[in-house]
Amino acid sequence: MERIMVIGVSAGVGKSTFARKLGEILNKKVYHLDSYYWKPGWVESPLEEFRNAQREMVQHNEWIIEGNYSNSFDIRTEACDTIIYLELPLVVCLYRVLKRWLANLGRTRPDLGEGCPEKMEWKFLKFIYTTYYPRKKKMAERFQQLGSEKTIIVLKSKKAIRKYLENISLTSS
Repeated sequence: MERIMVIGVSAGVGKSTFARKLGEILNKKVYHLDSYYWKPGWVESPLEEFRNAQREMVQHNEWIIEGNYSNSFDIRTEACDTIIYLELPLVVCLYRVLKRWLANLGRTRPDLGEGCPEKMEWKFLKFIYTTYYPRKKKMAERFQQLGSEKTIIVLKSKKAIRKYLENISLTSS
């Protein structure tokens, strides 16, 4: 487990927090894709620039890359040895997104690019709601296609996530 890809069913599932904690336990650099994708003022990076940044990341021997971004999924899946997929219920994801927004109002989270203060838009909530189940299905299909090429760890509850981190912490010390 040297090159780890952390993905999830939705925003609010806990990818950033999980990756940060895992990085602390394993002493690995964590790359938050949101901080590479979003430029100040919530401006999207050009796709090729974003993909090139990831090509540089995966050249390192050890890393944790956190974020979904299906437009560059191929770069990370080719280079990783482990995929950790978080899948919590839709209501939990929506609750966490709203809670995160309130907790960080007017501030930029550490996993985001500079100049991107926390915001909430109906369009974002609608995106989470309308893509949750199709993404869940798509991820299952992707994992099936990868077969046994990669170690795939699926965590489907807060308890499973907590236990996984506890076990990794015990085996890493």
